[in-house]
Amino acid sequence: MSTSVSSPAAVVPPETEPTSVPVEVAAVLPGEHWDEAPDDYDDDLAVNDVQSSTASITSSILNYRTFKGRTYHSDRGTAQYWGSNDGRHSDSLDMFYHATSLLLDEKLHLAPVENPKKVLDIGTGTGIWAIDFADAHPETIVIGTDVSPIQPTWVPPNLIFEIEDCTQPWTFTPGSFDFVHMQFLVGSIPDWYALFREAYTALEPGGYLESFESSPLTHSDDGSMPANSANAQWGPIFFQGGDKIGRTARVIEDDIQVKAMEAAGFVDIQVTNFKCPSGIWPKDKRQREIGELIMYSVLNDVEGWILFMSNTLGWTLEQIMVYTAHLRREFKKGEYHCYIRQRVVYGRKPKV
Repeated sequence: MSTSVSSPAAVVPPETEPTSVPVEVAAVLPGEHWDEAPDDYDDDLAVNDVQSSTASITSSILNYRTFKGRTYHSDRGTAQYWGSNDGRHSDSLDMFYHATSLLLDEKLHLAPVENPKKVLDIGTGTGIWAIDFADAHPETIVIGTDVSPIQPTWVPPNLIFEIEDCTQPWTFTPGSFDFVHMQFLVGSIPDWYALFREAYTALEPGGYLESFESSPLTHSDDGSMPANSANAQWGPIFFQGGDKIGRTARVIEDDIQVKAMEAAGFVDIQVTNFKCPSGIWPKDKRQREIGELIMYSVLNDVEGWILFMSNTLGWTLEQIMVYTAHLRREFKKGEYHCYIRQRVVYGRKPKV
């Protein structure tokens, strides 16, 4: 983990991990590369293994688009989120959230927010962060927004869910929030600068914006992961797919959080970088638990993660399924010591 602090006058770039050896980001392999499944792979067995393994760590907590048998958010507004919004993918998102929660030592935020009166969670997804925050702060009004109404109906009385497209002009009263939280919007935002300007307007003077994002690019410090492996190709698929739909997945690589936050006028910007293991290879017990959650988050619904982006690259459904077979096989063998980069950036709106 590394941290850095900045001001509008001089942003200090986030520190890089000295031992990090990133995978070279090349053009994504063509769909034809995934025409043949692994010889020793049993897809039905792998799916059953994942379902039984995830049973102990997950629980199920209108007009949808249907694409290749999966549902996605409606065509309302200009939103274009790449992830499925059905129950299976929602379970995967909750597992991913639990992994990142462990990464943050179960803190709900890193920004020094105290006694907030009103909090906004942008891209709330299944609503799990908003629910946790509302439970922890019963005196606070919490509003969670998303383009899909997939949140539970039984929630804390101080929590409200609304269907909103955060890429459109916000309808909230300016200066009405103490804290705006955003997490895992990678690949779904056409203009991060406009997004952070909206957050700046919605915050009262002295309020905080916190952005927690993940990179899809998989790394390995020991060279155990081949560049043509399914794990190594995960990032390029999202990078190229995001470029094609005009919603970059290079949020961390291009330092967008800091740049957009500075441009919006935030001060006291602080950056915290994390390595998030993917798989059960770490020797450290806590890191292994995080890696296991990330692995099962992916394996529980590989198709829900990758279907939209790989389709934008012209892959056939058969090629997508073969790619997912290779990915499942790699995770099952556990030979690649992989991790992804995650970054939390928060900043304060100056007091007048």
